[in-house]
Amino acid sequence: MSFDALLFLSFGGPEGPADVRPFLENVTRGRGVPPERLDEVAEHYHHFGGVSPINRLNRELITALEAELRARGRELPVYFGNRNWHPMVEDTVARMADDGVRRALVFATSAWGGYSGCRQYHEDIARARAAVGERAPELVKLRQFFDHPLFVEANADAVRRGFAELDPAVRDQARLVFTAHSIPTKADALEGPDGRPQWYSRQVAEAARLVAEQAGVDAYDVAWQSRSGPPEVPWLEPDICDHLDDLHAKDVPAVVVSPVGFVSDHLEVIWDLDNEAREKAAELGMGFARAATAGPDPKFAQMICELIAEHLDGAPPRKLSTMAAAGCTTNGEPCAPGCC
Repeated sequence: MSFDALLFLSFGGPEGPADVRPFLENVTRGRGVPPERLDEVAEHYHHFGGVSPINRLNRELITALEAELRARGRELPVYFGNRNWHPMVEDTVARMADDGVRRALVFATSAWGGYSGCRQYHEDIARARAAVGERAPELVKLRQFFDHPLFVEANADAVRRGFAELDPAVRDQARLVFTAHSIPTKADALEGPDGRPQWYSRQVAEAARLVAEQAGVDAYDVAWQSRSGPPEVPWLEPDICDHLDDLHAKDVPAVVVSPVGFVSDHLEVIWDLDNEAREKAAELGMGFARAATAGPDPKFAQMICELIAEHLDGAPPRKLSTMAAAGCTTNGEPCAPGCC
């Protein structure tokens, strides 16, 4: 099947102080988030000059991907669009149409199923095509990749480097803790409000198992971070800082924290882990190392090229698990609207 381009689709983030509040309003529109909560989150961004690193990191990843595509002899222009901040996906798809693109693959910067990790990106695609109209290119989203061998290897390498950063005196007793973005437990139920299966926490658990196994680590946990919303709404637990308290109570002397749920070191990673979790560990007298995210690893761009080859060359999908659901697109097959 012929494709003219690749759309690199991500979440977006502010690139200056004036962007912060409008960006947060885009993210939370229709969710009833109180203004005081937006003020609180805005301070996290202003702590870093009002700039999230996510757009810069995505541009770096696109540069690495373009180099990898050229090395493989594949001429496929890469376009960059976001859900919540410039470059907005609607504007990018319009530019693709202006450039004569008729069919394009879409790489979304989420490894996961569930609404926010997968189905919402299908909605972004549909919204952008509707905004452009009849001349909009056909857009086909690449599959979820939480269990792709190269994604697992990149995270496992980062975990090993994390352990190497620890004091040798505590390294052998350190606990590995994987983190991902928390979501409401209702959203992660076996069947969501619309009756479609949700797979997020189970995929995170499976990715953690695969990475720990690849890294040669037997003892590990999964914790969550970045929860928001009213406190009476249950979210996935334990929170990473609460979990550090629990590990300290069990006399665990050090931790390696792996943000397996994130592709790159954007603001939620550096605020929740490099600031809050690191400070909590210091308060408890625990050794702390934070493993890198997978995105900067050359294996990540190689993985995207393999996902592309599944469509362009009919290459067999490489995956390390068999997770699937009745009525859903099996992981390893092209992703379809409604699969999660």
